[in-house]
Amino acid sequence: MTSRKDDELDEEIRAHLAMSVRDRIDRGEAAGDAGAAARREFGNVALVKEVTRAMWGRMWLERCVQDLRYAARLLVQHRAFTFVAILSLAVGIGANAALFQVLDAVRLRALPISNPHELLEVRLSSIDGARGSFNSWHPSLTNPIWEAIRDRQQAFSGLFAWGAEQFNLTAGGPVRMISGLWVSGNAFEVLGVRPSYGRLLSGNDDRRGCAAPHAVISHAFWQRELGGSPSAIGRTLTLNGRTAEIIGVTEPRFFGLEVGRTFDVAVPICAEPFIDGGAGRLDVGTHWWLTIMGRVKPGWSRDQATSHLQAISQTLFKTTLPPNYPAVSVEKYLAFQLEAVPADSGISRLRENYQGPLWLLLGTAALVLVMACANLANLLLARASARVREIAVRLSLGASRGRIVFQLLTESLLLATIGAAVGVGWAVVLSRSLVDFLNNAGDEIVLDLGVDWHVLAFAIALAFITCLLFGLAPALRATRVETASMMKGHTRGLTADRERTGIRRALVVSQIALSLLLLAGALLFVQSFRNLVRVNPGFRHDGVLITTLNLRPLGLAPERRNSFRIDLLQRLRAIPGVEAVAAVAITPVSGSSWGNDVWLADDTNRRHTNSLFNRVSAGYFSALRIPLIAGRDFDDARDTSSSTEVAIVNEAFARAAMVGRNPVGATIVVERTPNTPEKSYLVVGLVGDAKYIDLREEIAPTVFLAGWQEPRPSNGIEAVIRSNLQPSELMAAITREAAAVNPEITLTFDVMTEQIQRTLVRERLMATLSGFFGGIATLLATVGLYGVISYTVARRSNEIGVRMALGAARRDIARLILREATLLLAFGVAAGLALSLGLTRLAKTLLFGLEPHDPLTLVTAVLALGVVALAATYFPARRAMNIEPTIALRAE
Repeated sequence: MTSRKDDELDEEIRAHLAMSVRDRIDRGEAAGDAGAAARREFGNVALVKEVTRAMWGRMWLERCVQDLRYAARLLVQHRAFTFVAILSLAVGIGANAALFQVLDAVRLRALPISNPHELLEVRLSSIDGARGSFNSWHPSLTNPIWEAIRDRQQAFSGLFAWGAEQFNLTAGGPVRMISGLWVSGNAFEVLGVRPSYGRLLSGNDDRRGCAAPHAVISHAFWQRELGGSPSAIGRTLTLNGRTAEIIGVTEPRFFGLEVGRTFDVAVPICAEPFIDGGAGRLDVGTHWWLTIMGRVKPGWSRDQATSHLQAISQTLFKTTLPPNYPAVSVEKYLAFQLEAVPADSGISRLRENYQGPLWLLLGTAALVLVMACANLANLLLARASARVREIAVRLSLGASRGRIVFQLLTESLLLATIGAAVGVGWAVVLSRSLVDFLNNAGDEIVLDLGVDWHVLAFAIALAFITCLLFGLAPALRATRVETASMMKGHTRGLTADRERTGIRRALVVSQIALSLLLLAGALLFVQSFRNLVRVNPGFRHDGVLITTLNLRPLGLAPERRNSFRIDLLQRLRAIPGVEAVAAVAITPVSGSSWGNDVWLADDTNRRHTNSLFNRVSAGYFSALRIPLIAGRDFDDARDTSSSTEVAIVNEAFARAAMVGRNPVGATIVVERTPNTPEKSYLVVGLVGDAKYIDLREEIAPTVFLAGWQEPRPSNGIEAVIRSNLQPSELMAAITREAAAVNPEITLTFDVMTEQIQRTLVRERLMATLSGFFGGIATLLATVGLYGVISYTVARRSNEIGVRMALGAARRDIARLILREATLLLAFGVAAGLALSLGLTRLAKTLLFGLEPHDPLTLVTAVLALGVVALAATYFPARRAMNIEPTIALRAE
């Protein structure tokens, strides 16, 4: 059915011809001659129509629709090619889109608040010289500093403080922890967060001395724990054994200020002493636990805000200097400078730990996509060889080269679009699997992995780029044919054919080079992970359970805590199957640390040895199988708060501070801290070296202090328990014993082996994904090499037939084919080695126990790639050896 404009065009052409005929008849021409002359003068009617439609601006759209229909028919006809092409693109685009989706959620996306670009963080330009307790992985400030900044600053229209916390919801038995926030009263107002129900905290809720505080819960917690009921407003929550009244629910999109970590409940900062018990941290200038953020005033830039903060820094830190601050660090404290940094994307531990690896993996996935494009370009070149006569016919009939290139690119674009669509669907699944991989029981990761415009734009850009990468060169080469030769049937020995073969070889060489780079990188990460898994931590972690018992609900007086804890540990030691039990302040390889400077009492020069510290009870070294080399272990009955304070040191301490001599009997002095005075300890034992913070670290000098000589006994126990029981059995037994002592004791459990494995998530991620990409890259390079060698055998079948007819043996033919493959492999390996030596250095900081240019790894990668590549040559070589000379010559 023709359109109205087409009908009008036809009518106009007929009218024009009729007028021309009448004019000629009026001039005396015969009617038949006048009609023929008019049509000759008018020209090709179809061409005139086509030009006219093009002038309407609609022809390009019709051509696109025609090309898309033609491309779709071709893809349906060649299902095997279509399946391989779409699968290759889906894998490449999907992997890239998934990694970009996670990076977008972690790094690129702004906080879900109004005008996030106005948000700045106030922090120290350098924390060198900060002393005390640090309760956050992120650079933080003390409450006295926060209050001083709040009262003095003039750069922000609104300023607030917040800190992350974990709250226990249960009143006894196994602990149930939820994620919490300490927030200043104006935090939600400054952020522009609105309530779903009830109201949010205000300045009136955050006043010193607030007991039974108000609490705001997140929308997710409200739905999960309270069924989304409006009656939740006014109910109370038990937080660390204290009650807090729910006054409101935040809007659904607000997850907090730390990307990757959501919050369940927010309480005002003033409630910290009430909920945590004791004097609290509000007036302590050595507890670093708050992050300060605010909205910069209109007309103020970040640099101006920083200049203002630096101008008030001297007075501010002079007035907030804690009276108990160590004298050696006072000068550094007074020299602290504040600065303002962008906070539109919040803070994120996930970002700090995984931003670099994710960018590196995205680059790896991009190389895999390039290899997939090279394979598809090879396939399209092969298809172009089969379609050379079709293209020659179209060129002979008047089609322009640009028109044919456009039609061939349309096929590539259709493939790329379908591949991108499938890839985005796979990316959603892959990105969620990636986050699940990063998750662990101790720190659940929560990310918004919705497919937003960032991800869609990225996928569309990838589709366009891949279309050009694998479609442009084959399309241009396909149209460079000698039409006369093609029409005569001569298809061998042409320049275009030789150029096409050269391009395919170059593509295979590039695939081999990239494959070697990715394979070498994968082997490096796998070997690095293997080195970490096999590293000797200096202790035995198998069969050890970590148990934390919170005694705060019991309200024990400080003088009763040690005896109560000793009796409780004795009950745990009596459990059948338990071999050893000990209290510990910091479990090894947990990421936590405690350090200070130490010197020998008889050293007049007071040469400082920076050392790590831990406080353990008797049986700790036995529980972890750390060897006692000299002296004695701690004794719970002997090493009490009223006896001489003692210490046990490791071999690294003996080497650094004692110059290798036996330290037993020596007296060491520990530098004063904000919470403890300068103290002397008698060294009573020497133990073997063991890892402290993580498995990557070099063994540091370590000092162990007696567990029950703690000046301010804590309200809990962290115990390491060695047992031959299954973890579930041991947990049940410990829970029963604790309940028998007092049902209000709360407990948490962790298996030490699992805790250590969680510290290797990043390395396991790199090893797993780089290994996957390396395997895919090797497969793609193998397929590419197989395709080129197969094409070479097919193109040279007449030559092989002539050689065999003249007496060439089968092994000579095999040698001929293998020489072709070996040359491609050699060029690819040479280029790959150069790339590997240059680019693997980017991964240096992620490796452990080997260098980026590790010779054994590179040799292994070359050998593995060589074996796989030569194996791909076997079938084409075998096919060449089985060519019948008479059949090949007859076909020619």
